[in-house]
Amino acid sequence: MSDVGEKKHPEEDHQLRFELMQADDYGKYLLHSKKEILFILRAMREKGDMVTVYFNQGNDFLLTTLLDISADGGSMLLDPGSNAEMNRKALQSDKLVFIAAHDKVKIQFTVRRLAGTEYRGREAFRAPVPDEMLRLQRREYYRLTAPVAHPLRCSIPVKLADGSRTTVETTVIDISGGGLAVMAPPEGVEFETDHLFENCRIELPEVGTVLTTLRVRNVFEFTQRSGAKHKRSGCQFVDLPGPMLTLIQRYIIRVERERKARETGMM
Repeated sequence: MSDVGEKKHPEEDHQLRFELMQADDYGKYLLHSKKEILFILRAMREKGDMVTVYFNQGNDFLLTTLLDISADGGSMLLDPGSNAEMNRKALQSDKLVFIAAHDKVKIQFTVRRLAGTEYRGREAFRAPVPDEMLRLQRREYYRLTAPVAHPLRCSIPVKLADGSRTTVETTVIDISGGGLAVMAPPEGVEFETDHLFENCRIELPEVGTVLTTLRVRNVFEFTQRSGAKHKRSGCQFVDLPGPMLTLIQRYIIRVERERKARETGMM
């Protein structure tokens, strides 16, 4: 059986890295062909790709693998998690988001319901094959998870609910040449999808300051293991000047070089 949502994701903390791709942002990667979708699912089954299933608005998750695809291509069988309570919650959920990486390509699709069944004498999940699937073939820019030891800050001029203006400082979760993810500002700040914020400042330690306009692409709430609720927002750089992009790339290269040096014991 697969691992459960009480342990860390094998690659990174799911609470910070869970990213629900929106169809309007990634429309060119959206598949509707049943033949293509089945081809990818069968390839994932053959390779034993691990799939993360998020439910309860992303607050719970379990890890699974594809066991089989029905002969008519209408349903698929999945390995349940090893935690009975988490399995019970998954079976009661009315929306589950599946995210996986197949041959370094990000795969995402949504299933409305799971059903309990058996496969070769053991418990399993049955789910309908999705009608559409997001296949993110590549990222235009490499995305760097911000260092915990030296957190990045982004200063954003905002308008408050009473109409006054102020500047809020947010923590950067990750950054790339195309945008960044931040901890969304507290309640009372207008921070909605497609909102534009001009004159934002990102301080890159030992590199410089990036001045840019940010467009909010998505906002969602997640719950940490402590029970504290936070909001995470993905933001896109708007007309980022070449010199600013160079600073970001320089910063990413420097941080990655330092990480590799630490891993090899050279620091």
